[in-house]
Amino acid sequence: MTVFRGTVLDTPEDATLGTIRLRAEADAALVVEDGRISARGPFAETVRDHPGHEVVDLREGLVLPGLVDAHVHYPQVRVIGALGMPLLQWLEECALPEEARLESIDYARQVADEFVQGLVSAGTTTALVFGSHFASAVDALFERVTRAGLRVTAGLVASDRSLPEPLLSTPDRFYAESMALAARWHGVGRTRYAATPRFSYSASEDMLDACGSVLKDVEGAWFTSHVNENVAEVAAVAELFAAAEHYVDTYDRHGLVGPRAVLAHNVHASDPEVALLAARGAAVAHCPTSNSSLGSGWFPMRRHVEHGVRVALGSDVGAGTGFSILKEALQAYLMQQLLGADGLALTAPDLLHLATRSGALALGLGDEVGDLSVGKQFDALWIRPVPSDPLDVGLRHAASPEDALAKTLALGSAADIADVWVGGQSLR
Repeated sequence: MTVFRGTVLDTPEDATLGTIRLRAEADAALVVEDGRISARGPFAETVRDHPGHEVVDLREGLVLPGLVDAHVHYPQVRVIGALGMPLLQWLEECALPEEARLESIDYARQVADEFVQGLVSAGTTTALVFGSHFASAVDALFERVTRAGLRVTAGLVASDRSLPEPLLSTPDRFYAESMALAARWHGVGRTRYAATPRFSYSASEDMLDACGSVLKDVEGAWFTSHVNENVAEVAAVAELFAAAEHYVDTYDRHGLVGPRAVLAHNVHASDPEVALLAARGAAVAHCPTSNSSLGSGWFPMRRHVEHGVRVALGSDVGAGTGFSILKEALQAYLMQQLLGADGLALTAPDLLHLATRSGALALGLGDEVGDLSVGKQFDALWIRPVPSDPLDVGLRHAASPEDALAKTLALGSAADIADVWVGGQSLR
């Protein structure tokens, strides 16, 4: 049993964005036993009731829930920062050639190590990961995240057209490799399996059927893919799926859209698509730095929230600007501000919710992680800025807990994260 002492900020309610309230406790104690929070309250009272245990003093800074990344590409670590291109050009010139290199298991293991380090350094403790087109590389990913102790849902990426030949498979081969990967990793430790077509543009009807079979045959498996990211992509998908009502329908008609589905981007969503996602209980991963970097467009967050679609945050990584979900939260705020009346005005508690509890709920882990309530796993990060740097100055002069949180979102970076825990175990 360990007692963690500090200023604790979280957003435990399942409320609508725009109405999120911050729970803030100064000099609080979190009692962690076997990885779970067994008690929480004012330090003096809580320690009196739990005497004689190790106390970890985190009062210099803030304690936040572990961050949740609902869309991040494992093979794209080394192509972050390729600016100035729209989606399809960026894929052709940057992402896909790099992803083909993961056919080498030695190369894939190196990238997996870099990917895991990127997540940990950014304070990400839970992630829905877009895997690789190569089963051996997905194996390497699961091996590395299991060794690190992260909570990761991932899978083999499915494509059988429109991509370079090394990245293509067949429906039968994809199904067989997916089932073998799921048998090794699904439900083992903190890992789960996800059926992962790259996008409808590169997956035929038969391949999407194979993804549906994996989702059906692996109990508790998840589904993730891309949707409505770029206008050229949307137009191409409409030509390939003439019988589909819209982009979301290309997945839905194969039984892929449901409560265990997270679709990334959805920038150019029609009202019928948003309504269908809401009806199916699916979530959307908003990737604001990627949308900005590729010039993909403005995410209609207000329409999603008004329809009741759960929104989480994704770093995207390759097309985004790094692993930091704190940065994604800030960029989400900025983009919604620029949309004016069409945007959703977000507060600092809204942004923390997007970065933590919203992501946990989107990934079906709301009973386990996403806030620091009694009964939850102790997945947390300690924000402790370097003395006298701008965040340190801001926190020392914050007018309120909400103000301290806003300053953390505006100024915080990986350099300000002093420690990260998953299930009570430090990852640093």
